[in-house]
Amino acid sequence: MNDRIRGKVVVITGASSGLGEATARLLAHHGAHVVLGARRLERLQALAAELGLPPEAAVQTDVTRNDQVQHLVERAVQLHGRVDMILNNAGLMPQSPLERGKVEDWERMIDVNIKGTLYGIAAVLPHMKAQMGGHIINVSSVAGHKVRAGGAVYSATKTAVRVISEGLRQEVKPYGIRTTVISPGMVATELPDSVTEPDIAAAMRKAYEGAVPAEAFAETVLFAMSQPDAVDINEILFRPTTQEY
Repeated sequence: MNDRIRGKVVVITGASSGLGEATARLLAHHGAHVVLGARRLERLQALAAELGLPPEAAVQTDVTRNDQVQHLVERAVQLHGRVDMILNNAGLMPQSPLERGKVEDWERMIDVNIKGTLYGIAAVLPHMKAQMGGHIINVSSVAGHKVRAGGAVYSATKTAVRVISEGLRQEVKPYGIRTTVISPGMVATELPDSVTEPDIAAAMRKAYEGAVPAEAFAETVLFAMSQPDAVDINEILFRPTTQEY
């Protein structure tokens, strides 16, 4: 068990599957008090029960709703008296060429990937400022570093997460708050299932055959959180060893 994780109060969005679920499992194993947010309440409740969390630690949350993200964080404070870390993890990746005009997909990515991250930041900052400490971890992507055809809007949202994270890093220094942005390559999650174009989805499933398990991402979160208070791991970019992109 990691002594730097034990007792920490951790809020995770997108916790019902994939990166969020894997991170919840790992941090709970190391003694963190995890509070789970996602739209699929039944899956959250099952995970909370499996991890031995109180039922109230499963909070139905749509990250496109600022009030629901605020409620998620307030639940953590009600249960544990503070919030030490938030993992702004919820995300979508319905990629397609711009010429197909998938406006609804673009709007969903902007709402979830960018606004959802901002809402998470806004919800925890007052508490972390009052505590004079905390850790905000935002999830970008390798697509936030490299753009390829068909992924322009997704890359734009994930680049925005990186830019927001860097601005946040500079702003919160007076309060002792740490910030990390994690940019994964291909990780085995439900993310490719959000692709709405059949041909793009088929190509994505093929590409993801080389994906690493979600536990690899969870380990990067554990690494960033486990550093001494004076050490701020600001950015992590990782890929499967075999990934070229």
